[in-house]
This record gives sequence, C-alpha cells and structure tokens, in this order.
Amino acid sequence: MAKRLGCKLFVNKLSFFTTHQDLKTLFSPFGVVKEAKLIRDPKTQRPKGFGFVTFETENEAQKALKAMNGRFVRGRLIFVESANSQNSENDNDS
Repeated sequence: MAKRLGCKLFVNKLSFFTTHQDLKTLFSPFGVVKEAKLIRDPKTQRPKGFGFVTFETENEAQKALKAMNGRFVRGRLIFVESANSQNSENDNDS
C-alpha cells in the first residue's frame, strides 16, 4: 500500500516575525491554501517558529513540500514535511 502524504504540512524553523498571512502567501503559489496556522506560546502569544499549512488537495501539498523544504525564507532555512504521516498516531481527525 502506498504511503499517502495528506493535505496538511508541518513547517518548521520559521522566522519569529512570520505572520499567518505571510505563511499563507508563501505557500499559495502551489495551490489553494485552506488554512495557514502559526503555533504561538500560550503565555506570551509570540510565534514559536513553526506552523501548519493545509491545502485543498494532496497533489498541491506534495508540490509545496518539494519546492519549499530546505528553502531560505527571511534568512532562515525552513523545513517542510507531511503533518499527517508523523502525527497520525496522535491525530484521529485526519
């Protein structure tokens, strides 16, 4: 059985100055971004430097992953991977 990528990507090592809109704009050339979510510290509300991007289709997510993983954005080397494959044990709503 082939391993499915899923539509949700985990993006790590982002600049702490990245906004939700920046994240959405960064990934929108690869397809329809349904959601771009930055994870924030609950106490300070400052971004933690990682987030999730959800695409409409698995094909769009695959294109974004290939193009953006290991790319420099705002002077930082970011890493992109499938959120569904790593979190499938802990995330039952996928």
